[in-house]
Amino acid sequence: MWCRFSGGERAKLRVIPDWKEQEWDTEKPESYAGIFHFRFWRFGEWVDVVIDDRLPTVDNQLVYCHSNDSNEFWSALVEKAYAKVYGIYEALDGGNTADALVDFTGGVSEPADLLEGQMATDEVARNQLFERVLKATTIEDMEARLDCGLVKGHAYAVTDVKKVRLGHGLLAFFKSEKLHMIRMRNPWGEKEWSGPWSDSSEEWNKVSKSEREKLGVTVQDDGEFWMTFDDFCQYFTDLIMCRLINTSYLSIHKTWEEEVMRGSWVHRQDPLRNRSGGCINHKASFLQSPQYVFDVKKLEDEVLICLQQKEKRATPKEGKGENLAIGFDIHRVELNRKYRMHSAQQKVAGSIYINSRCVFLRKEMQEGRYVIIPTTFDPGQQGDFLLRVFTDVPSDCKELTLDEPPQTCWTGMCGYPQLVTQVHVMNAEGLQGQDNNGELHLLNPSKERLLIKGRVVNPYVIITCEGERVRSPVYKDTRCPNFDIKGLFYRKKPKEGIHIEIYNKNMIVDTFLGQVILFSDPNERQENQTLHLRDKGSRQDNDLPGTLTVRLITSTALTNI
Repeated sequence: MWCRFSGGERAKLRVIPDWKEQEWDTEKPESYAGIFHFRFWRFGEWVDVVIDDRLPTVDNQLVYCHSNDSNEFWSALVEKAYAKVYGIYEALDGGNTADALVDFTGGVSEPADLLEGQMATDEVARNQLFERVLKATTIEDMEARLDCGLVKGHAYAVTDVKKVRLGHGLLAFFKSEKLHMIRMRNPWGEKEWSGPWSDSSEEWNKVSKSEREKLGVTVQDDGEFWMTFDDFCQYFTDLIMCRLINTSYLSIHKTWEEEVMRGSWVHRQDPLRNRSGGCINHKASFLQSPQYVFDVKKLEDEVLICLQQKEKRATPKEGKGENLAIGFDIHRVELNRKYRMHSAQQKVAGSIYINSRCVFLRKEMQEGRYVIIPTTFDPGQQGDFLLRVFTDVPSDCKELTLDEPPQTCWTGMCGYPQLVTQVHVMNAEGLQGQDNNGELHLLNPSKERLLIKGRVVNPYVIITCEGERVRSPVYKDTRCPNFDIKGLFYRKKPKEGIHIEIYNKNMIVDTFLGQVILFSDPNERQENQTLHLRDKGSRQDNDLPGTLTVRLITSTALTNI
């Protein structure tokens, strides 16, 4: 079985704007014009749809969606407006639940496979999923009825999620036992769950009357029912959460920073101009696809990414086109990258590839710079897409369009890069740290030994090349930091050295821990180098405690890295 959940009042006001003005006014019947106005979220914007009041009927009965109240027509009118978006009522038959949720809310749909995730047997995974669904609320067989009352192959709506307190009176107040519960609704308005915690089951005797009233438990076959989250994970196969992402700065709840990018997969013969390279299976053309760079500015941040293709089902003139199989990969790149990738970097995440309108990924990511590569599964396919990136702080997401530094009117005077070098600072070992007395020993310029009592080593690294600097995050409480950062430098002076310096982060003045100076030639073998740290200035020949492991890659072709 499927279930679905989406948010509420805010989305309704979006879809039915000025609904009071569109109501039938018994005092002013002459104001009725027979037209209605709705909005749907289509490919990144709310689109207005206007319809008349003529609805399809047979024997004076509405054919499609209708209310139990014969004088209520809003659901049939919304359905007609939605059918107009797709050109025909038939297009709504067998549509995708996740797509409809996005169209009605402007949110992002997050699918969860309850079978693949082993939610029925994995209690930890089940509890994590419950908390995610709980957060969201504060925001193909023939359909046959099973013995438990559920309808096989049917989509249900999630209408509430609660932690229900068991017991009566003061016992319930002080008792810590709570049951994870979920409320479902069958859109048919009948045929309910008949298992534990169904409307008339004896399990409700474990809950106080006031708690039952708060939950709105009713004993009638209205299609709505409660069940435990354990049973939900056992009987349902898929869950689609439509998250209404809060981007309002005025909200007291968690807000997200949203970046919206529009792009196209376009096939061209020139590899540097082609933007339809296919997925990573096609290594020769994969990086020819569009690329978008963004930054994670916190030590760790939850990132939500949604890729949506412009579906052909909504353009009747083009016929009933099939969705492309789409997806994306995320690569961790150099901290200062501003031109397109030409060789694969460290892949840290990726979505599934599927021929649905949207694909979604949620990922905890470390501080750094990343590139998203949205692609079709096969190369050469064309279409438009929308990329939405949500982070806790601004990510400065933008498309990488240039392959190399551009030639300008100043190039003849200032010169143009001859080499490109990627500097990968991997890790350091044995940095200057505390001695047995808890004192940090350093030499000042007069070669006197300084004692910095009670301090720990919080190192960071700075890479400098021809005036451009790349600085790593600070690594806490370690003499052996795993930096794993990269910098990319387009070099006009190939014989000038690349400086890598390590500092200790202090409250007032940061202290120098050592450096290495490197020279890179494109003819050298690209191997890891472990080098002893040296002092600086006139004392460069002096060794300092610790080693640094780095790797340099240099090329005369600026589009090789």
